[in-house]
Amino acid sequence: MRHTAWIVFALLALSIAAAAQSGSKRLGVVNGQAITEDEVSKAAAKDLDNVELKRLQNEANYRREKQDALEKAFNALIEEKVLDAEAAKRKISKEALVQQEVEGNVKAPTTEEIEKFYEENKARIPVSREQAIPQIGPYLMDQRRDAAFAALITRLKKDYGVTSYLEPLRTEIPTAGFPTLGPASAPITIVEFSDFECPYCGGLFPTLKEIEKKYADKIRVVYRQYPLTSLHPHAQKAAEASLCADEQKRFWDFHDSLFGNQQDLTVDSLKRRAVELKLDAPAFNTCLDSGKHAETIKKDILEGSRAGVSGTPAIFINGRLLSGNQPYTSIAQVIEDELQRKSGAK
Repeated sequence: MRHTAWIVFALLALSIAAAAQSGSKRLGVVNGQAITEDEVSKAAAKDLDNVELKRLQNEANYRREKQDALEKAFNALIEEKVLDAEAAKRKISKEALVQQEVEGNVKAPTTEEIEKFYEENKARIPVSREQAIPQIGPYLMDQRRDAAFAALITRLKKDYGVTSYLEPLRTEIPTAGFPTLGPASAPITIVEFSDFECPYCGGLFPTLKEIEKKYADKIRVVYRQYPLTSLHPHAQKAAEASLCADEQKRFWDFHDSLFGNQQDLTVDSLKRRAVELKLDAPAFNTCLDSGKHAETIKKDILEGSRAGVSGTPAIFINGRLLSGNQPYTSIAQVIEDELQRKSGAK
């Protein structure tokens, strides 16, 4: 018994010494073996990483929500004052002014326009044609009203000499070394965190194409990966495939192909796309099968999370975050504001 006791004591002493030598705090002992703080931290590494990301996201969201509240109140006051000024000038009520300038200038979409919208977006519309068609008309009308009201406010702000000294909240996002479209000298940089299997990202795709066409020489688009693998089982490999295409300087062709058809993103389908786009298929297949870009995508996700990204799509316009499938008018409004700030008009 004494001999056994000495063995247990010796083992305990060795475990304590090892813990002391490593500098790690001893949290427990099992059968004479110490469990150290370092061991527990290592075992909990993945969960701790998730907790840290949530903390960073929460801090970023707090700053953003506070800024959003200030900007919302600020913009509402500006709108109220310019509408008051214009209504007084015309000797009518604000309601009559908005009726004239907005409702009076918005035309209901034609049957052809509704059909065209459905055909262009049916791959991303989750309901049947019979259910979708009656909803498209009101949706397009709301878009047109928003655009007409935004145009009115923009014109009135110029007419009444609005000056803003309120700086928007900006988050610096690294852009060097990532897939980029547009001139390096462009005054506007749009960084998009996206997921090739996400239907909302697919909904934003044609909107961004319109933005690129409208502001061709004024914007630079940078793509960052943010596959939501818990929701979209094929998103990770699709992201890797886009970076394999990027190795052959064909990222944007592959990007457009993926968003053009999000329904089939299996590995075999990704490899077929490479053939259809006339990439070097053997090199592409080797790249995709190796998973060589998985770590790069993980870093993108971490960086996006630190910036406050918690879902897709998320775009940063000169560091200003817009989350979700934003309409054209909302994106264009921020771009126009940034262009005015660049020109010193604000």
